[in-house]
Amino acid sequence: MDLSTAVKRLSALAQESRLSVFRLLMQAGGAGLAAGDIARALGVTPNTLSAQLNLLANAGLVHSRRQGRSIIYSADCEGMALLLVFLTEDCCQRRPEICARLAAVVV
Repeated sequence: MDLSTAVKRLSALAQESRLSVFRLLMQAGGAGLAAGDIARALGVTPNTLSAQLNLLANAGLVHSRRQGRSIIYSADCEGMALLLVFLTEDCCQRRPEICARLAAVVV
């Protein structure tokens, strides 16, 4: 991952409601959630949620798919994993045992 992609993804998560959306989608897993369900769960207006989801999607952290009349959103786990690897690949003066707990979760 290049630096600009990492900055874009971190910037997308650096706002309370977008981070809440992303965390909710991570909890939902691969099945994802319909936009209306996300809005109700987080108490966000649909137009605000739409803007948040677009920003997360443009950063490579969220996928969407049409299911009937609904749009289902899910977290892009691979996109997040790549970001975490980027952030930790040169961990702790080349002493990976310090980041072992994170590495165990990411792998």
